[in-house]
Amino acid sequence: MGRPLAVILILLLAGCGASQPSAPLPEPEPGVNPLVQCSSPRPQVCTMEYNPVCAQLADGTVSVYSSPCNACADDSVTGYLPGACADE
Repeated sequence: MGRPLAVILILLLAGCGASQPSAPLPEPEPGVNPLVQCSSPRPQVCTMEYNPVCAQLADGTVSVYSSPCNACADDSVTGYLPGACADE
């Protein structure tokens, strides 16, 4: 009887990491673009720094990256805000 309970527990825990819709970035003040824009050329190599940012992707979604460098190394990132995204 212990095995079915263990299987259920594993399935529940695996579901916790399932992809969920990302929260939108906070509304900016009128006339102000709070996103830090990625510059060209994009970084090719980043240090192992942990300084999370909430990056906005070209398709309008957001994603957490471990650092500004890692965010801007992704060509689909248009800009970022310091700190992790609200619901990530």
